Amino acid sequence: MFDFVTQSWFVPAIIVVVGLPIVMIVLTELHGALVRSGAHGTRVVLLLRNFVAPTGALLLLLAQTADVGSPTVNWVRIVATIFGFLVILALLGGLNLVIFETAKTGSWRSRVPSIFIEVVRVILIVVCLGVLFSVVWHADVGGLFAALGVGSIVIGLALQNAVGGVVSGLLLLSEAPFEIDEWIVVDGVRGQVVEVNWRSVHLMTVNGLLIVPNSSLADSTFLNITKGDGPFTNDIYVHFANEDPPQLVMDVCDQTANSLPMIYPGQSATISTWGKGKYEVEIPITSPALNGKSIRMFNTRLWYAARRAGLHLDKEWGDPFQTPERLVDAVKTFAGALYLATADIETLAESVSIERYGEGEIMQRPMLVPDAMRYIINGTASLTYPAQGGDIVIETLSHASVLGLTALTRQPVVTTAVALTDVEVLKVPVAVLDTLVKTRPDLARDIGVELDHRRALADAALKAVGVAETEDSSMIA
Repeated sequence: MFDFVTQSWFVPAIIVVVGLPIVMIVLTELHGALVRSGAHGTRVVLLLRNFVAPTGALLLLLAQTADVGSPTVNWVRIVATIFGFLVILALLGGLNLVIFETAKTGSWRSRVPSIFIEVVRVILIVVCLGVLFSVVWHADVGGLFAALGVGSIVIGLALQNAVGGVVSGLLLLSEAPFEIDEWIVVDGVRGQVVEVNWRSVHLMTVNGLLIVPNSSLADSTFLNITKGDGPFTNDIYVHFANEDPPQLVMDVCDQTANSLPMIYPGQSATISTWGKGKYEVEIPITSPALNGKSIRMFNTRLWYAARRAGLHLDKEWGDPFQTPERLVDAVKTFAGALYLATADIETLAESVSIERYGEGEIMQRPMLVPDAMRYIINGTASLTYPAQGGDIVIETLSHASVLGLTALTRQPVVTTAVALTDVEVLKVPVAVLDTLVKTRPDLARDIGVELDHRRALADAALKAVGVAETEDSSMIA
């Protein structure tokens, strides 16, 4: 009655009927878990669930039948070939998952170029397919492999130069001695890496784009200065008028360069003259990545500093901003604070000047005696006090605020004033202040009141961060 149980097809059929749904459920749950956790391997699981498992079940059932189809079509072998191909893809996907996709950042596995992985995958697929056809169809694939080998040798000899560059590129990508945006020196030429491909490396230099073949890099040595421990030095060339005093020019360039925020700690800029108003500025900075930013910042700040010093950057004569009309308007703005009569405005305008500071420039340096009082016309600046844990902001200065309150008493200050925006100030030299206070005692009184006010602001700011109060009000001006 139950003779079918003893049939050869019964156990395989039970395996397919019972086992296939279980396998599909398990793989579906595994795929959902991988998707929710964001883990690798979802594609391999989908391949197993959607193709490998159903095709394997079909092959198992067909293997129990005899003479399925016409004599010229063997469906068992066809399905076995498809199943074998799918298994090959699954195995290669799993191998790639274990070796490369789960590799830790920085390891040799993570640095292997994807093109190299794809080439090896194609080769393995071809080899496995040859073995598959040999096993399933009993095909003689030895001749095919021999032909492929001979063809590869012929093609390799014909394209050895091109292939050599490609191989060098793959090895260079695999080793990863440098990355995009890093700086290297090749044959004495310094440049920033902007592109790396199979054939060449593209470097952006001061003279333009330099393309270096990978084969040249593989056969020579180069220096990765981005990964060096020392400073990176950029060279900037500036031009001034021949009439500008060279020492004054070098002092202005030196002060501007050394005030850049990316200057290398413990290092200072070097200024040298090349004659005829040309100067070279070498600035040691912390990273080559800041090269472009440091150059732009230096050129911007030098423009302001040169005009404040009366120099002629790029041989530009005259400052259209410094006009008698502007000076008179600026003096009128602060006529009340300086106790000026109407008749005194034009006279004083001949003895003062207007200065401009770029964003980020230092307007007042610590431990120096101010050479003038500066009244802010436009813009904002930050007044800070140096402390062990970092600079403490005392006050944000804006229109009508004053810098250099100790200019009259010839006392140094410890606070630093930095321009938060472009700032325009009226500069009243010490000699002019001396003359004004002799006939205007109220001006001296106002300066003393402002000193006390700033001292109170400083004490409150220092107390708020737990720093001891200052002992001398003059040090806060």
